[in-house]
Amino acid sequence: MLATSTRPAVAGPNGKATYHTVTALKRWSCDDKELPAVSDIKSIHIYDFDNTLFASPLPNKQLWSPPTIGQLCAPDMFLNGGWWHDSGILAATGEGLEKEEPRAWAGWWNEDIVTLVEASMAQKDALSVLLTGRGEANFGELIKRIARSRKLAFDMVCLKPAIGPAGQKFRSTMEFKQELLKDIVYTYKDAESLKIYEDRVKHTKGFRDFFFQFNQDLMNAKSQASRKPISTDVIQVAENAKQLDPVAETAEIQKLINAHNIQVKSGNVPPGTPPYQIKKTVYYTAYMIPSSVAEKLTSLVSLPQGIPRDDIKYLANSILITPKKCPKSILAKVGGIGAKVKWKVTGISCFENKLWAARCEPVPKTAKYYSENPTPTVVLAIRKNGRPAEAARIVNWHPVPQDQAFEFESVVGEKQQLRIEEETANENEYESYFPNKAHRKDRRSQEPHDRHGDHRAHHARGGRDDNRPSSYRGGNRERGRGGHRSNAYGNRGGQRGGYRGDRGGGGRGRGRGGGGSQYRSLDDVDNGYGQRGQDNNPDAFY
Repeated sequence: MLATSTRPAVAGPNGKATYHTVTALKRWSCDDKELPAVSDIKSIHIYDFDNTLFASPLPNKQLWSPPTIGQLCAPDMFLNGGWWHDSGILAATGEGLEKEEPRAWAGWWNEDIVTLVEASMAQKDALSVLLTGRGEANFGELIKRIARSRKLAFDMVCLKPAIGPAGQKFRSTMEFKQELLKDIVYTYKDAESLKIYEDRVKHTKGFRDFFFQFNQDLMNAKSQASRKPISTDVIQVAENAKQLDPVAETAEIQKLINAHNIQVKSGNVPPGTPPYQIKKTVYYTAYMIPSSVAEKLTSLVSLPQGIPRDDIKYLANSILITPKKCPKSILAKVGGIGAKVKWKVTGISCFENKLWAARCEPVPKTAKYYSENPTPTVVLAIRKNGRPAEAARIVNWHPVPQDQAFEFESVVGEKQQLRIEEETANENEYESYFPNKAHRKDRRSQEPHDRHGDHRAHHARGGRDDNRPSSYRGGNRERGRGGHRSNAYGNRGGQRGGYRGDRGGGGRGRGRGGGGSQYRSLDDVDNGYGQRGQDNNPDAFY
């Protein structure tokens, strides 16, 4: 027989009395499982889902611009919800629902937490609860399938309902979770201990503060209290997050935008709701160097004594072609995106103790190449406040011994990020590369076909046109147009610290960032995710 607490009835939002019984408590769960009797439970174990138990994918910071990360995670950007409100994104985890469910999403779990859940399942006097701020309507069945695939059986699986069992409406995930936890603790009045596993620093503090006050109120009530204070341990879990395959992630976001745009174009939306589209920002075009080669190249860096290692950022990832999207005329001369070029290190240099670089030549020397730097250069490392663009100012190079004359292969590619903006009528391809509309307008008269018609690809041999302005000269004998331009494409201030569920814009955003996390809550609204501007991006060329 189901036991009830001795706590007196209280009035709910609808004015009706509510009682703390297991029957009433069961209405919070989207599982049909019968709950254990009150007298059987001595301990309560609460497990967060996203990035605590399961490595839920977060927006890829390499793929999207920081402001776009904020847009994706905001709950009201799209008519059909954002990253934490669209079940298709979670279902795309790994290789997608159909392939991952049979193999129980192998590799997507926090195995330490899985072990704890299994221990909770085996502990007869423990109530185990899976608790997440994701919406019950959109995610209930999917999350149950994910848990069942790993044979994790919780007593309760609780997601945020549109309206609580007593008619409650929740302004935030934390408000929902606290209301539910209060019901659980009052119902299982004989439970002596409570453990909560949570990855978000903000929520960890919120739970600790809540139960400190909860126990204080119980002690102050003394004989009127319906239960004794409960020993509470909120365990901070290291964030366990991954990314989707970039192609799959882009496809899912495109689906999200398509669904939004269909609603917009139907006309049944609030006035002023715009349609959106994915656009691309290209920061530079370069001969990209694979990470395996980068490790070898950075061994050429010799840091002076006294420089803090934390002040140094190692790069060795590219040889600049153009500090922007490469004009088609030049791109054709270097072989197009994906073309492979072999290089050999011929010298190294340190510029003002804040930038380390390697000079390169193509292999063979007669191979065609193009670079807007005076010399084909790999920026190996920069010191704090250093800029890769300063590599163009290097004059003195030191030859390398034969054992450091590394040869390596590169691939022509672009350093780019995607962004989401309103659809713009009559916008040409070149204009679409610039996030700022005014910036695009100012550059209309400077499109690549106007500015680069006379550019020549570099050759191992080739004369220099001394009648051209110095900024158009290369560095050595291999000259075409050389100078280094100082353009910062895109002002990449972030809207949020991160990412997640209530998860709004950018900081822990879920915005968890820095010491906290990098994703944002379903309802967090503070800024933070990726606040650096493009001019502070050490990988950017201007």
